[in-house]
Amino acid sequence: MSSSMTAKHETGLSAVLARAETALVFLAGVSLAIIMVVVVLDVTMRYAVSRPLGWSYDLIGSYLMVCVFFFALSDTLHHHGHIAIDIFANALPRRFLHGSLAVGYALGTALLAMIAWQAWIRTTGAWNASNLISATVPWPTWPSYFMVVIGAVLVTLRCGLRALSHAASAVTGRELADMPPPPLTTSSESEHGV
Repeated sequence: MSSSMTAKHETGLSAVLARAETALVFLAGVSLAIIMVVVVLDVTMRYAVSRPLGWSYDLIGSYLMVCVFFFALSDTLHHHGHIAIDIFANALPRRFLHGSLAVGYALGTALLAMIAWQAWIRTTGAWNASNLISATVPWPTWPSYFMVVIGAVLVTLRCGLRALSHAASAVTGRELADMPPPPLTTSSESEHGV
């Protein structure tokens, strides 16, 4: 099932998550664009006038890369963009496949929930202590942790939803879970210039 077909049938929590994921992946894209602009500006300033931006590394490492990574996680999971080894998936009985995916997603949900919780603890600790990074510009550390909280909570919810839908598919024997599209195995002549 393609992601465009998936989006047409989404309802309830999945549809709400999809809208939040779209907003966050947009912000991740904006952050990536800002990274490129800052890097080009920093290199230009460094070599053209020997005055590099002293704050660029801290801005990119502390805020922008965190945003790019954590804000894109849930959308990537939603569209089956993470690496998956599915060589034997079609050979397995469907109920067993859904049951094993339900267990895997449930374990993933628990791990991601712990990451979100720990990030929240760090966010509140950094906020209460007014922690600043030790750099040219002493920016606060809490926004970085808070971005981890937002991304981790969203991917936790998406992973939990997957666990429930796979469990329901395993119990009922009906295809209730969103499965990744089959891999493209045909090669095109123009792919390698032949």
